[in-house]
Amino acid sequence: MSNDQYILAIETSCDETAVAIVKNERELIANVVASQIESHKRFGGVVPEIASRHHIEQITITLEEALQQSGLTMDDMDAIAVTEGPGLVGALLVGVNAAKSIAFANQKPLVGVHHIAGHIYANRLEKEFEFPLLSLVVSGGHTELILMKEHGSFEVIGETRDDAAGEAYDKVARTLKLPYPGGPQIDRLAAEGEVTIDFPRAWLENGSYDFSFSGLKSAVINRLHNAKQKGEVLRNEDVAASFQESVVDVLSTKAYQAAKEYGVKQMIVAGGVAANKGLRAALQEKFEDLDTELLIPPLHLCTDNAAMIAAAGAVAYNQGHRAGWDLNANPGLDLEMYGARKRPE
Repeated sequence: MSNDQYILAIETSCDETAVAIVKNERELIANVVASQIESHKRFGGVVPEIASRHHIEQITITLEEALQQSGLTMDDMDAIAVTEGPGLVGALLVGVNAAKSIAFANQKPLVGVHHIAGHIYANRLEKEFEFPLLSLVVSGGHTELILMKEHGSFEVIGETRDDAAGEAYDKVARTLKLPYPGGPQIDRLAAEGEVTIDFPRAWLENGSYDFSFSGLKSAVINRLHNAKQKGEVLRNEDVAASFQESVVDVLSTKAYQAAKEYGVKQMIVAGGVAANKGLRAALQEKFEDLDTELLIPPLHLCTDNAAMIAAAGAVAYNQGHRAGWDLNANPGLDLEMYGARKRPE
């Protein structure tokens, strides 16, 4: 009998239906993602009801494909992990109930996983963690700096007070009439433009690691509206470059300062905006002279996927965490409380 451990994971927190299998906590065996971008494009953003319906249609197909990719069966699985929150409640419910059904039918342990913990642990599929470490989480709904002193322990030392960076990207993209999703479009345009507008940077109080992008978003939108009223022509490429310069300056500077203050061994970047080329370049430049290893996941592990949920779920499983059959979707699940949950006796 094999001593290898296999965790099958399901992720349906937003608009990707994903199933993955990870071996021995760090080896990715299968990773299937069914994207819904084309369905949501015409609405300019994710429509929760449509997302939920697509998850129902895709969940069985992605599960079967993941098992086929791996060459394994449900008998080989040690546990079933699933994103329980945060996310869209209807979307989460599809994944949670699918995971509960699979675990019950096959008599496998069930493990609930926090979505952001998953984004962080995506990096461990590439490189082993060294503690203490900091994670800069930048996604559509989250911008946070998280200190980890050991596996499964999460301390939020900074978070957004209003719009997350990803939200600001999407709102600016809509104003520029760019197609959904807006983040990659802004990043592409920024590479072709020049920084010609000095947009504001919200540094907040001295020593604060919190973020605020609402003022920046409003400044960009107001600048565009004022230019239109005056008949002034602004190049979208320059607006995108100027906006992105402000965002990545704040993100990279605060991450650098926090890494120095806390003396961490690694700085991990996580979340969908981690795919942003401007942010990657700014962080690499900032951390060149610091004795802290910078880890940025490959592009396929930045956006939502189930591999990250399997990686985080494997750690939780091996720490003794188990979910009951009453596991429910928790759209407001708190990361620190999730990490502090008592292990079963």
